[in-house]
Amino acid sequence: MTLDLSTLNFDKGQGLVTVVTQDASTGDVLMVAHADREALERTLATGEMHYRSRTRGLWHKGATSGNTQQVVSLTADCDGDAVLARVRKAGPACHTGEETCFGEGRWDALAHLDATLAARATGPLPEGAKPSYTRRLLEDRNLRLKKLGEEAAELVTACADADKHRAAEEAADVLYHVLVAVRPLGLTLDDVKAVLAARARPKVP
Repeated sequence: MTLDLSTLNFDKGQGLVTVVTQDASTGDVLMVAHADREALERTLATGEMHYRSRTRGLWHKGATSGNTQQVVSLTADCDGDAVLARVRKAGPACHTGEETCFGEGRWDALAHLDATLAARATGPLPEGAKPSYTRRLLEDRNLRLKKLGEEAAELVTACADADKHRAAEEAADVLYHVLVAVRPLGLTLDDVKAVLAARARPKVP
Protein backbone atom coordinates (compact mmCIF):
# COMPACT_ATOMS: atom_id res chain seq x y z
CA MET A 1 0.00 0.00 0.00
CA THR A 2 2.03 2.94 -1.26
CA LEU A 3 0.76 6.29 -2.50
CA ASP A 4 2.84 9.43 -2.85
CA LEU A 5 0.46 12.18 -1.76
CA SER A 6 2.70 14.80 -3.34
CA THR A 7 1.66 13.50 -6.77
CA LEU A 8 -2.02 14.28 -6.13
CA ASN A 9 -3.70 17.49 -7.29
CA PHE A 10 -5.88 18.53 -4.34
CA ASP A 11 -6.29 22.09 -5.67
CA LYS A 12 -8.27 20.95 -8.69
CA GLY A 13 -11.07 19.63 -6.46
CA GLN A 14 -10.89 22.40 -3.84
CA GLY A 15 -8.85 20.25 -1.48
CA LEU A 16 -10.43 16.93 -2.45
CA VAL A 17 -9.70 14.06 -4.80
CA THR A 18 -12.22 11.49 -6.00
CA VAL A 19 -11.81 7.99 -4.58
CA VAL A 20 -13.16 5.00 -6.52
CA THR A 21 -13.29 2.06 -4.12
CA GLN A 22 -13.12 -1.42 -5.64
CA ASP A 23 -13.46 -4.88 -4.12
CA ALA A 24 -10.04 -6.47 -4.59
CA SER A 25 -11.58 -9.96 -4.79
CA THR A 26 -14.50 -9.47 -7.17
CA GLY A 27 -13.55 -6.31 -9.05
CA ASP A 28 -16.89 -4.71 -8.13
CA VAL A 29 -16.89 -0.93 -7.78
CA LEU A 30 -18.18 -0.56 -4.22
CA MET A 31 -18.56 3.20 -3.93
CA VAL A 32 -17.31 6.59 -5.08
CA ALA A 33 -16.39 9.17 -2.46
CA HIS A 34 -13.87 11.94 -1.77
CA ALA A 35 -10.76 12.31 0.33
CA ASP A 36 -8.52 15.16 1.32
CA ARG A 37 -4.90 14.94 2.38
CA GLU A 38 -5.82 14.23 6.00
CA ALA A 39 -8.18 11.38 5.07
CA LEU A 40 -5.53 9.75 2.90
CA GLU A 41 -2.90 10.21 5.60
CA ARG A 42 -5.22 8.42 8.05
CA THR A 43 -5.82 5.71 5.46
CA LEU A 44 -2.09 5.16 4.98
CA ALA A 45 -1.46 5.18 8.73
CA THR A 46 -4.22 2.72 9.69
CA GLY A 47 -4.58 0.52 6.59
CA GLU A 48 -8.33 1.16 6.55
CA MET A 49 -10.23 3.56 4.32
CA HIS A 50 -10.95 7.10 5.53
CA TYR A 51 -12.90 9.64 3.48
CA ARG A 52 -13.82 13.31 3.61
CA SER A 53 -17.46 14.23 3.21
CA ARG A 54 -18.59 17.77 2.49
CA THR A 55 -21.33 17.32 5.09
CA ARG A 56 -19.99 14.93 7.73
CA GLY A 57 -16.29 15.77 7.57
CA LEU A 58 -13.55 13.19 8.09
CA TRP A 59 -14.98 9.69 8.45
CA HIS A 60 -13.57 6.23 8.97
CA LYS A 61 -15.53 3.75 6.87
CA GLY A 62 -17.11 1.16 9.16
CA ALA A 63 -16.27 2.94 12.43
CA THR A 64 -19.87 2.59 13.59
CA SER A 65 -21.25 -0.17 11.33
CA GLY A 66 -18.25 -2.47 11.45
CA ASN A 67 -18.22 -2.56 7.63
CA THR A 68 -14.60 -1.52 7.38
CA GLN A 69 -12.50 -1.56 4.22
CA GLN A 70 -8.97 -2.91 4.53
CA VAL A 71 -6.66 -1.36 1.95
CA VAL A 72 -4.95 -3.62 -0.57
CA SER A 73 -3.62 -0.86 -2.81
CA LEU A 74 -4.01 2.83 -3.58
CA THR A 75 -3.26 4.09 -7.08
CA ALA A 76 -3.48 7.64 -8.42
CA ASP A 77 -4.86 8.25 -11.90
CA CYS A 78 -2.88 9.95 -14.67
CA ASP A 79 -4.12 13.45 -13.73
CA GLY A 80 -3.56 13.02 -10.01
CA ASP A 81 -7.11 14.05 -9.13
CA ALA A 82 -8.55 10.57 -8.50
CA VAL A 83 -7.47 7.50 -6.55
CA LEU A 84 -8.37 3.86 -7.12
CA ALA A 85 -8.61 2.12 -3.75
CA ARG A 86 -8.65 -1.68 -3.91
CA VAL A 87 -9.95 -3.06 -0.62
CA ARG A 88 -11.11 -6.11 1.27
CA LYS A 89 -14.48 -5.27 2.75
CA ALA A 90 -15.81 -6.52 6.07
CA GLY A 91 -19.44 -5.97 5.08
CA PRO A 92 -21.75 -4.09 2.69
CA ALA A 93 -20.30 -0.87 1.32
CA CYS A 94 -23.59 1.01 0.97
CA HIS A 95 -25.57 2.58 3.83
CA THR A 96 -28.68 0.89 2.38
CA GLY A 97 -27.25 -2.53 3.19
CA GLU A 98 -26.46 -3.35 -0.44
CA GLU A 99 -23.05 -4.83 -1.17
CA THR A 100 -22.20 -1.84 -3.37
CA CYS A 101 -23.63 1.64 -3.90
CA PHE A 102 -24.54 0.50 -7.40
CA GLY A 103 -26.57 -2.57 -6.42
CA GLU A 104 -25.92 -6.06 -5.17
CA GLY A 105 -22.66 -6.53 -7.06
CA ARG A 106 -21.26 -9.73 -8.47
CA TRP A 107 -21.21 -12.77 -6.22
CA ASP A 108 -17.82 -14.40 -6.67
CA ALA A 109 -18.01 -18.10 -5.82
CA LEU A 110 -14.24 -18.55 -5.61
CA ALA A 111 -13.81 -15.51 -3.35
CA HIS A 112 -16.63 -16.83 -1.14
CA LEU A 113 -14.99 -20.27 -1.02
CA ASP A 114 -11.62 -18.73 -0.12
CA ALA A 115 -13.22 -16.74 2.71
CA THR A 116 -14.94 -19.90 3.98
CA LEU A 117 -11.64 -21.78 3.96
CA ALA A 118 -10.02 -18.97 5.94
CA ALA A 119 -12.78 -19.20 8.55
CA ARG A 120 -12.56 -22.99 8.74
CA ALA A 121 -8.78 -22.85 9.06
CA THR A 122 -8.79 -20.47 12.02
CA GLY A 123 -12.20 -20.77 13.65
CA PRO A 124 -12.59 -22.93 16.77
CA LEU A 125 -14.50 -26.19 16.44
CA PRO A 126 -17.62 -26.16 18.66
CA GLU A 127 -17.42 -28.60 21.56
CA GLY A 128 -18.75 -32.02 20.60
CA ALA A 129 -19.07 -31.11 16.92
CA LYS A 130 -17.58 -33.35 14.26
CA PRO A 131 -15.04 -31.65 11.99
CA SER A 132 -16.35 -30.84 8.52
CA TYR A 133 -14.82 -32.38 5.41
CA THR A 134 -12.94 -29.14 4.79
CA ARG A 135 -11.60 -29.10 8.35
CA ARG A 136 -10.46 -32.71 8.02
CA LEU A 137 -8.59 -31.89 4.83
CA LEU A 138 -6.93 -28.84 6.37
CA GLU A 139 -5.75 -30.89 9.33
CA ASP A 140 -4.52 -33.92 7.36
CA ARG A 141 -1.78 -33.27 4.79
CA ASN A 142 -1.83 -36.76 3.31
CA LEU A 143 -5.61 -36.78 2.94
CA ARG A 144 -5.81 -33.42 1.19
CA LEU A 145 -3.01 -34.28 -1.25
CA LYS A 146 -4.55 -37.68 -1.94
CA LYS A 147 -7.95 -36.10 -2.66
CA LEU A 148 -6.39 -33.46 -4.91
CA GLY A 149 -4.78 -36.20 -6.99
CA GLU A 150 -8.03 -38.18 -7.16
CA GLU A 151 -10.08 -35.17 -8.27
CA ALA A 152 -7.50 -34.24 -10.93
CA ALA A 153 -7.62 -37.79 -12.30
CA GLU A 154 -11.43 -37.67 -12.42
CA LEU A 155 -11.27 -34.39 -14.36
CA VAL A 156 -8.87 -35.94 -16.86
CA THR A 157 -11.26 -38.87 -17.33
CA ALA A 158 -14.28 -36.61 -17.82
CA CYS A 159 -12.40 -34.54 -20.42
CA ALA A 160 -11.21 -37.70 -22.21
CA ASP A 161 -14.83 -38.88 -22.34
CA ALA A 162 -15.93 -35.46 -23.68
CA ASP A 163 -18.52 -35.34 -20.89
CA LYS A 164 -19.14 -31.59 -20.56
CA HIS A 165 -21.40 -31.76 -17.51
CA ARG A 166 -19.13 -34.10 -15.55
CA ALA A 167 -16.04 -32.13 -16.62
CA ALA A 168 -17.56 -28.94 -15.17
CA GLU A 169 -18.39 -30.75 -11.93
CA GLU A 170 -14.91 -32.25 -11.65
CA ALA A 171 -13.24 -28.93 -12.51
CA ALA A 172 -15.16 -27.32 -9.63
CA ASP A 173 -13.97 -30.12 -7.33
CA VAL A 174 -10.37 -29.58 -8.46
CA LEU A 175 -10.56 -25.82 -7.79
CA TYR A 176 -11.92 -26.49 -4.30
CA HIS A 177 -9.19 -29.01 -3.50
CA VAL A 178 -6.47 -26.74 -4.94
CA LEU A 179 -7.48 -23.89 -2.60
CA VAL A 180 -7.61 -26.33 0.33
CA ALA A 181 -4.19 -27.73 -0.58
CA VAL A 182 -2.43 -24.34 -0.65
CA ARG A 183 -4.17 -22.85 2.39
CA PRO A 184 -1.91 -24.58 4.98
CA LEU A 185 1.07 -23.09 3.12
CA GLY A 186 -0.27 -19.62 3.89
CA LEU A 187 -1.45 -19.09 0.32
CA THR A 188 -4.85 -17.74 -0.71
CA LEU A 189 -6.83 -17.17 -3.87
CA ASP A 190 -5.28 -13.70 -4.12
CA ASP A 191 -1.80 -15.22 -4.29
CA VAL A 192 -2.83 -17.51 -7.13
CA LYS A 193 -4.55 -14.67 -8.99
CA ALA A 194 -1.45 -12.50 -8.61
CA VAL A 195 0.64 -15.14 -10.38
CA LEU A 196 -1.91 -15.40 -13.19
CA ALA A 197 -2.05 -11.60 -13.53
CA ALA A 198 1.74 -11.39 -13.72
CA ARG A 199 1.78 -14.02 -16.47
CA ALA A 200 -0.95 -12.21 -18.39
CA ARG A 201 0.85 -8.85 -18.47
CA PRO A 202 2.54 -8.04 -21.79
CA LYS A 203 6.27 -8.66 -21.72
CA VAL A 204 8.33 -5.50 -22.11
CA PRO A 205 10.84 -5.99 -24.95
